[in-house]
Amino acid sequence: MKLFRSKPKAGAVNFTNLPRHIAIIMDGNGRWAQRNGLPRTAGHAAGAETFRRVATYCKDIGIEYLTVYAFSTENWKRPAPEVQFIMRLLEKYLWEAIEKMEKDRVRMKFFGDVSILSEELQRLIEKTAEISQRYEGCQVNICVNYGGRDEIIRAARLCAEEVLKDGGGKIGMEEFEKHLYSSGIPDPDLIIRPGGEQRLSNFLLYQSAYSELYFTDTLWPDFTERDINKAIAEFQRRNRRYGDIK
Repeated sequence: MKLFRSKPKAGAVNFTNLPRHIAIIMDGNGRWAQRNGLPRTAGHAAGAETFRRVATYCKDIGIEYLTVYAFSTENWKRPAPEVQFIMRLLEKYLWEAIEKMEKDRVRMKFFGDVSILSEELQRLIEKTAEISQRYEGCQVNICVNYGGRDEIIRAARLCAEEVLKDGGGKIGMEEFEKHLYSSGIPDPDLIIRPGGEQRLSNFLLYQSAYSELYFTDTLWPDFTERDINKAIAEFQRRNRRYGDIK
């Protein structure tokens, strides 16, 4: 992984050579609200609108996979009213998405343990999975109650159970990856973190082994299509060697 902070020139994107998979840590909603003299919930509402806009833009320019960090396993530590507001926002978004998924040709998948979410949210998540099976198109992965360490432990446990059930054998990378939430999905080429922090915060720890990392001080609610272009332009200037010397 390469840690990098830069301000590349806008408009330098090669739209014929895009990353297949972009992942985003949607950070800075609370600080955005504070800077604007608003309650934290207003920041989350603004961040949800940014997500809609960015997801649409990624689909329109030809990004195959977009993965966003919506709610981590650690976010349950936040005040209960804030958590409840986030969950209501998610429910509202899913109702809207179900109405538009087939028209917009956007598939949806959830990463994380959704079993502890409300029955209504679980029902809506199942509905989006059902709709997603009907067609091919841009896939948006939403990480909810997700943690990279938890995902690795879960995959290891499931893989070990499978090996024991089959009477022994070795656990290889291919077998292990089948039990990740991201099974069948290419690793992210580019991970973007707005908000000024420079860490992964337990996001896609296994999948990010060779991801390019891009950090920006822009808070998530202020993030625009121009910011996506800047990140892609920087990605396209990187030399991805995967351990080779070329």
